[in-house]
Amino acid sequence: MINVRKIFGTTKSKPSIDWKHITSEDTLLEAIKSSTEKAILIFKHSTRCSISSMAMSRLENGWDTEEMANISPYYLDLISYRDISNLVADNLNVMHESPQIIIVKDGKSTYHTSHMNISVDAVKSNS
Repeated sequence: MINVRKIFGTTKSKPSIDWKHITSEDTLLEAIKSSTEKAILIFKHSTRCSISSMAMSRLENGWDTEEMANISPYYLDLISYRDISNLVADNLNVMHESPQIIIVKDGKSTYHTSHMNISVDAVKSNS
């Protein structure tokens, strides 16, 4: 059997990001509150969008857990939790986009971007 991951330069067998899932208003508010101790990354993902899947793959393939120890990664499934996505926009004063990353420090959005601008380098330089 051909190992596609080796051909395309990645040997990771599973994603290296230990996503914490945002599934309710309570988990969103807890995540935002935790940003007073450690920055958080919220990745808003549309499970029906190929661009969103590519952005997620770029994050997961480039993520180094030790190097990214200064930020806690959170995942929000936009299709299943659209109402929570709206709360993210309202609570953090960030216009909704998909896919989108938002970095939160001290309860406030300090950086956000979307689509093809989503990258580990963007997270590193803004966290």
